[in-house]
Amino acid sequence: MFKNLEAEQARNGYTNTDVATKLGISRASYENKKKTGKFTTFEIKMLCNIFKSKFDYLFATKEGM
Repeated sequence: MFKNLEAEQARNGYTNTDVATKLGISRASYENKKKTGKFTTFEIKMLCNIFKSKFDYLFATKEGM
């Protein structure tokens, strides 16, 4: 769903388990949230901090962004 989130995760060499651990959730929960987009505000802020990215970039859903 979020291509930039996937790209930043890969660029930083993080597995889904790595990111889930940083968020304090299970790998399965993280993978589900990536599919559905149902991250909490806290998780969104954490992801922006982890990847040193702004929300608009990290969670862009349109092609070409």
